Amino acid sequence: MTELREFDPFDIFDAEAARLDAFFTGLGEQDWARPTRCAGWSVRDVLGHLAGEELYNHAALDGTVKEFGARLAAEGITGFNEFNQWCVTERRAVPVEDVLAEWRAKNGETRRRMRELGWDGTQETMVGPYPNAHQAYHYDSEYATHADDIGVPVGDEEAEGRAAWRTAVGLFALGEAGSKAQVEQLADSLWVNVDHVSAELSYPQFVEATVGRPDPSLDPSLAAALRCLA
Repeated sequence: MTELREFDPFDIFDAEAARLDAFFTGLGEQDWARPTRCAGWSVRDVLGHLAGEELYNHAALDGTVKEFGARLAAEGITGFNEFNQWCVTERRAVPVEDVLAEWRAKNGETRRRMRELGWDGTQETMVGPYPNAHQAYHYDSEYATHADDIGVPVGDEEAEGRAAWRTAVGLFALGEAGSKAQVEQLADSLWVNVDHVSAELSYPQFVEATVGRPDPSLDPSLAAALRCLA
């Protein structure tokens, strides 16, 4: 398996943001209401989520995560799921072009600042100081996942490389989470095992499991052990 560091997290972040931006730009009025793989969320809601979470991204870069948490607590928000829904709900009455402009500006700033902070920089996060590059890998995965959630096309020429970096990020995140899943690389797939339950997964199948979108045929114990990202 290719080592994670061989994939530049800042270049990937730019590429996935550009893919989303191009997709959003081309949507018609009716397209924004289409359902997505995110239960209860339309395409517009996914954009609202991406725009709203920049509040956290900027707090992490600014070193104001504690103040950010206090603001959420004042709103009665105590967890990330509640925060995500709050971001969506707050923007449903805002013109979609304004939400798109908000996301473009704020995410553009996030990506610029993270690139400037570089490989060896550190952000303040909800779990404490965390490597900037690793945070970028998490954002890369989230953007790719939500792009898939809303049906953003990926060209054949990109699919293999995209599956490779997403697999590397998934393996990294499993190790970071202390997952009990055993994963071994085969010639062109991955063998996974948890408590003597095993399966052979393609890279895309493995990626989908790590982000909580597993194939329905995957054993629930394997699906639970492999989920480590969005």
